[in-house]
Amino acid sequence: MTDGNRDVTQLLLDWREGDSQALAELMSSVHDDLRRLAQSRFSGERGDHTLQATALVNEVYLRLVDQKRVRWESRAHFFAIAATLMRRILVSHARKKRASKRGGAELTLSLDEALGTPADQDLDLVALDDALERLAKLSARQAKVVELRFFGGLSVEETAHVLDVSPATVKLDWSMAKAWLFKKLSKG
Repeated sequence: MTDGNRDVTQLLLDWREGDSQALAELMSSVHDDLRRLAQSRFSGERGDHTLQATALVNEVYLRLVDQKRVRWESRAHFFAIAATLMRRILVSHARKKRASKRGGAELTLSLDEALGTPADQDLDLVALDDALERLAKLSARQAKVVELRFFGGLSVEETAHVLDVSPATVKLDWSMAKAWLFKKLSKG
């Protein structure tokens, strides 16, 4: 992601204060980062998917515009919200596709090295979402770390800032969550 934390943070604060031009500048400033993030979620995906990275970024943008009550704090906070929205959009799309095929092929992504699995193994987003929901019941923070790092592309330091914990805590949570998810997703 690009440097420019202060610029993005200031644009977020200006947008929160009602400056509509700040929103346009903000989206222009973060568009490439969001697109890169969306593309990384699709890397290695089968060619028969119907959702494209551009459509995902556009959907995230539309949902972000509706976030009137968010008290934007920083660039990392913005990408944390974007990560949550991206997860919801991808999982919703996967569920709809699965339902339309009556249990047929679902949206899959390569099981990212970030989850510690072979790159040629597919990841069912619905299964990942279900596993993250189960993980959240055991450790809400670990589930949030996965969401921020995997869906949001945040660094360890950015994740630590968003969650107000130390980078060492994020690294520990990340390692434990990856191991737990790998075990759960490998069973299914």
